[in-house]
Amino acid sequence: MPTTRQIVLNSRPQGWVTPENFAMREADTPELAPGDVLVRHLYMSVDPYMRGLMNEGGVAYAAGFRIGEPLFGRVIGQVAQSRNEKFREGDCVYGMLDWAEWSVAKGGESLRVVDPHLAPLSYYLGTLGFPGLTAYVGMTLIGKPKEGETVYVSAASGAVGQVAGQLARIAGARVVGSAGTDEKVRFIVGECGFHDGFNYRLFSIAEALRLYCGDGIDVNFENVGGANLEAVLQVANDFARFAMCGMISQYNLTETYHVRNLNEIVSKRLHVQGFVVRDHAHLIEPFIEETADHIARGRMSVAEDIVTGLENAPQAFIGMLQGDNLGKRVVHIADRS
Repeated sequence: MPTTRQIVLNSRPQGWVTPENFAMREADTPELAPGDVLVRHLYMSVDPYMRGLMNEGGVAYAAGFRIGEPLFGRVIGQVAQSRNEKFREGDCVYGMLDWAEWSVAKGGESLRVVDPHLAPLSYYLGTLGFPGLTAYVGMTLIGKPKEGETVYVSAASGAVGQVAGQLARIAGARVVGSAGTDEKVRFIVGECGFHDGFNYRLFSIAEALRLYCGDGIDVNFENVGGANLEAVLQVANDFARFAMCGMISQYNLTETYHVRNLNEIVSKRLHVQGFVVRDHAHLIEPFIEETADHIARGRMSVAEDIVTGLENAPQAFIGMLQGDNLGKRVVHIADRS
């Protein structure tokens, strides 16, 4: 059995994540028991939700990473050996696996075969994966945009935001997005078909929303929280729907930002719903089929930000949290054989 490099949690961050929170080690992969599958990793996802898993106790919906143990996340790999009748050598698979070059999926747990001919394999970690499904659940099942309504998406150039905005556009809504650089704004407007966008680093968010969402906001896809959420509450129309996807502005703070105008939820009769994509995992196959069709027909664009090398995964993760990615941040570990 091969040896593998792994990235382990070296220490828990206090505030922003630093390279010192990670360490690299070599380990032996265990012998396969009946039902096990040996997976050679090709691509690995780094995602904002992982920041919460670095804290003691993890988050409400998932156990956290353990000091001295490999971090884990969404991986696209290729089956190298299998003692499981559901998976054959050479199959391309998705799974929740270690930050490593190789993993053994005990009993084949979490693995799902993916089609390398339908789309580039890395897409299954982004637009055709759980970030895309997150956008679908939040926008389609909670936001429910209607033709002519105004939809606002924060962190709009990221893995989730770019899909959420395009789904709203496909539904006939007018879509406005915010992002952290002019290049990202050009991407969401020029490539993703958002109707307007703004660089939140250059404007007051409240002033920008009043300018770009002059008729108010009917659907808010919330990725940022904090001051962004506070500004949206000011501009939201009566009975607006808020799909509360994430709060990336808060993940590295040592003191929580307290939103000061929550009374707007009551006075405007807002529908505000948080959600976690794992509750909707059963939708992944029909979602992939529908979204692959959008891509094939040119209705949806895809942007990826690929970093090469397992050793660069910690910095790729840190940079993603700081917003230096345009599109889905993915780590390329090896090529498909």
